[in-house]
Amino acid sequence: MNATIANLVYIFGVAGLFYLNRDKSARTSKAVWLPVLYLWVLGSRPVSYWLGGSTEANANNIQLDSPLDEAFFGILFIAALGVLVYRGPRVLNLLKANGPILIYFVFCLLSVLWSDSPGVAFKRAIKAVLDPAMILIVLTDRQPLAALSRLFSRTAFILVPFSLLYCKYYPALGRTYDPWTGRQLFTGLTTDKNMLGVITYVLLLGALWRFLTLLRSEEVPSHRVRSLFAQGTLLALGIYLLITADSVTSKVSFTVGTLLMLAMSSRFIRRHTVAIHTLVLLLIVTVSAPLFLGGGGGAVQALGRDATFSGRRDIWAGVIRLAPNPLIGAGFESFWSPIVRQKLSESVVGQDLNEAHNGYIEVYLELGWVGLTLMAFMLIHGYRRSMATFRRDPSWGGMLIAFIVSAMVYNLTEAGFRMMDPIWIFLLLAIFGSSGALFVTESSKFHNVAANQMRGLTTAT
Repeated sequence: MNATIANLVYIFGVAGLFYLNRDKSARTSKAVWLPVLYLWVLGSRPVSYWLGGSTEANANNIQLDSPLDEAFFGILFIAALGVLVYRGPRVLNLLKANGPILIYFVFCLLSVLWSDSPGVAFKRAIKAVLDPAMILIVLTDRQPLAALSRLFSRTAFILVPFSLLYCKYYPALGRTYDPWTGRQLFTGLTTDKNMLGVITYVLLLGALWRFLTLLRSEEVPSHRVRSLFAQGTLLALGIYLLITADSVTSKVSFTVGTLLMLAMSSRFIRRHTVAIHTLVLLLIVTVSAPLFLGGGGGAVQALGRDATFSGRRDIWAGVIRLAPNPLIGAGFESFWSPIVRQKLSESVVGQDLNEAHNGYIEVYLELGWVGLTLMAFMLIHGYRRSMATFRRDPSWGGMLIAFIVSAMVYNLTEAGFRMMDPIWIFLLLAIFGSSGALFVTESSKFHNVAANQMRGLTTAT
């Protein structure tokens, strides 16, 4: 099949997925398109590229945007702010229930004061507010579950199939080569295999949640069979794409999230929640043991990586030595200065870096031990509240726990606690969604009005 025919097949196929997944009973706000558009850009390439700009400029660092990209995010920010102001009472209820997130973001803003580039750091700190803003748009919708379902589907139905199209039929755009080994890498709509891996993995967890919810539904809504087929197709395409991307961290994180979601759908787990804590601990220890205790070389090599985790051990040792202030760090998004990157390139690692390939070390470098402590409080807060949600609604709570735990695993070998990173956005969604919200367990009425789903978010706008 040539590229022209493939384009038509994929376009009609994507249109078919949207058609099969339609649900006329849902009445979500048009504002849900804002976070969808946001994720389309973060999960692919900058707006300037799609409008004919350079394929290289800013591709690997969306924080260094062209004026067109800055304008795009500025418009999104203003639109999101307008929506949230209109929904003021519901937004305030969610913010009040999530003190640890607010404290973390306030500290990020304060860290601008000791940054070597306060102007740039301040600009990035303001831009970082887009992540929680987009999540709040979804969770304060009148039908939050329906809004979340549409966020996952609308984003995935575009990014997953068309990434496969790029990988297979547009090798000049959907593939690249490792500059050190010459190995061919698949990037799809993104410009980096790890970004392709993480956006695919988080969207797959959303598709799995939707699929399991529909499968367990006691009633049979008119759209159930159609939606099951659409979500099943998406799962198949997404798993194939995740394997193609060959991002080991994303594959392991997706596996962890999937195991948790499947396990928490069993009656035994629902009746013995202590088993969830045991399973979570077992998964984290199993994944992290090769990193901190050594050994496990055979398992690592079976995943296609060497015992040094593709040089990450050297990277971690090198960047920790360059930490400017162990207590408060270098300031928000301020560690990776040209001087630091040059030192690492010449004397430590021998490659150009812009991240530590470990989310916890990344936070330490920028915000020090204070930032790490605040991050720990956020994770603990989210996990505890998601467990409470699980007891009320196993389907919803199970997905929240899967996102939180898999994000913790992902950040062991990738820097995912960063602004505009897909795993960071969905981690925030899981923490916000588990705090101060009471979702009634009515799988067959998946798209109930928000007043029957979310406690404390029923105040009229």
